[in-house]
Amino acid sequence: MRLLLIGIQGAGKSTQGNLLSQKLAVPYLSSGHIFREMAKEKTKLGRMLKETLNSGALVPDDLTLKIVLAYLNRPEYANGFILDGFPRTEPQAEVFNGKIDKVGYIKVSDKEALWRIAGRDDSREDETLQAIRQRIGLFHKVTEPVVKYYQQQGKLVEVDGEQPVEEVFQDILRAIAE
Repeated sequence: MRLLLIGIQGAGKSTQGNLLSQKLAVPYLSSGHIFREMAKEKTKLGRMLKETLNSGALVPDDLTLKIVLAYLNRPEYANGFILDGFPRTEPQAEVFNGKIDKVGYIKVSDKEALWRIAGRDDSREDETLQAIRQRIGLFHKVTEPVVKYYQQQGKLVEVDGEQPVEEVFQDILRAIAE
């Protein structure tokens, strides 16, 4: 199973990704986690990623593709994966086309996303109110066309992400089993 999870920041992609990984016995990979780890490195790339993430901007398409596709070429992802945070733009989706089975769109309102992020115990350096608002705006402008892209391909399943975690999980499982 090669599954993408798409949703606004705070939609619950990492929660669902980890649950699905255990249930389906395939590894979970978050592009955000990859970038945050690389941003800790004392390198030119690390500094650039840190500045980009802290501002709420998106990592450029060419760099995102290079990094994520390199990760997915690792042996542990050969038999499937659950991926969140990628693709975030239509050009990324077009390059990545054909390498996935289903796309789960976890839909939550902007208000719900902000409420969830504000209530996190483990707030991150890149979760300032300004950066979060920037990412939410970018999601609507840049990532919603990706949702439509996969919908047109018949690969998209939309779930109500404002339900309890277990109900969202069961809805995703039902949708990908179809």
